[in-house]
Amino acid sequence: MAQTDIPFKMEENDLVPRFLVRAMLGLIAFTLLTVGYARLTGKANTGVLIEAPIVAERTINLVGTREGAVTVTDLDGNLLTYSTEDKNGFIGVVWRVFDRQRFVEGVEKVAPVRVVRRENGNIAVLDTATDTVVELIGYGSDNVAAFAKLID
Repeated sequence: MAQTDIPFKMEENDLVPRFLVRAMLGLIAFTLLTVGYARLTGKANTGVLIEAPIVAERTINLVGTREGAVTVTDLDGNLLTYSTEDKNGFIGVVWRVFDRQRFVEGVEKVAPVRVVRRENGNIAVLDTATDTVVELIGYGSDNVAAFAKLID
C-alpha cells in the first residue's frame, strides 16, 4: 500500500498512529475523571453484587478425578449427579476452582460445600473450608441450572 493510500498522516517510524495514541490517553483521562467524580460525590456503586439472604440450601460433597469427572453426593453418601451427565459440565469447572483454592491454602480436599438459593433468586456455591464464594450470575442458564437442581 502506498503512503498516499493511508487516510491519516503517519511518520515513517510510528508503529501506532498518533491519533490513536491521543484517543487512548483521552479515554484514560475520561475514565479517571469519571471515577474521581463518583468517589468525591459519594455516588453509590450500582454494579456491585448485593448478597441477599439465603432462603434454601443443601450441603454436598464434590469428589473429582484427575480427568475432571466429578461425583456429587449428599452428606450421607447418596449419589445426586455426575458432572459428566448432560449439561452438568459446569459442576466440574466449579470443583476445579475449589480444588485449586484448597490446594493453595493447604485445606482438606474432600470438605463439603454449600449450594444456596438467595432471596433474589441467585444461586451461589460456598466453600466453607476456604471461605470461597462463587456467585452463579453471568454463567448461562444451563450452568446455573446444574446447581439449582441440587437444591430443588
